Amino acid sequence: MKNISVIGAGTMGNGIAHTFAQFGYNVSLIDVSEDALKNALANIEKNLDRMVKREKIDEKTKLSTLNNITSYSSLAEGVKNADLVVEAATENVDLKLRIFKDMDTHAPSNAILASNTSSISITKIAAVTSRADKVIGMHFMNPVPVMKLIEIIRGYNTSDEVTKIVFDLSRNLNKAPVEVNDYPGFVANRILMPMINEAIYTLFEGVAGVEEIDTVMKLGMAHPMGPLHLADFIGLDVCLSILNVLYDGMGNPKYAPCPLLVNMVEAGKKGMKTGEGFYTYTKGSRELVIAPTFKK
Repeated sequence: MKNISVIGAGTMGNGIAHTFAQFGYNVSLIDVSEDALKNALANIEKNLDRMVKREKIDEKTKLSTLNNITSYSSLAEGVKNADLVVEAATENVDLKLRIFKDMDTHAPSNAILASNTSSISITKIAAVTSRADKVIGMHFMNPVPVMKLIEIIRGYNTSDEVTKIVFDLSRNLNKAPVEVNDYPGFVANRILMPMINEAIYTLFEGVAGVEEIDTVMKLGMAHPMGPLHLADFIGLDVCLSILNVLYDGMGNPKYAPCPLLVNMVEAGKKGMKTGEGFYTYTKGSRELVIAPTFKK
């Protein structure tokens, strides 16, 4: 496997493209928005500069990584030579199904089709293609170049051969692949999202403020980031989408999203990417200034 196509130039897509390119793969980064592609390439270069400064890579690796990435606004053109296509679009079922139909139409018949979905059924996605045995989940963690884990999700029809190829490929990226079965939320988000939701309920019910809740989890439970700050980092709209998938898939009220989360997303307060969520994010002279939006 040498030619990798990545669909979606957002945070996860550009991180996945960066990682494959850094390890010598030819990467086609695909997005319908030219602006998104430009921003993605600029972000990849900025992250590579940071890695050079920290002596994680050298200048030669930075340049080769950038040279390994070609951007496309046409899906058909971007996947035509792919050995593996990784979909990293917004966590929306209908959108992903449309993309997979197009991937199936335009990618070579032997290409593996993977989704970076964090909660949506791989079996359901595979069902809209003519190659269900070659459809698999590769759930990367954010930030992709740094985080070691990849959840490998087998759909009902995913073959042993494809699973082995994807495991080997993940290890070639210096990642740690873990196989999980295809149930709502898989492992990572089935455990993480109820915790984040409970933290939001704790704020909603006035038990404590944002900083207090996050401090308890950081200092008391050794979490590197508090759950409310983490929710902002993930994106509150993404958290809401995943909770809805869990709630719809399990039919269990413990997964029902907190009304505060629903209201914040509807108000456009989606976390770090919009500048306000449970914290506000403003640019200071040298660094990002972070302050809690809600106080006890």
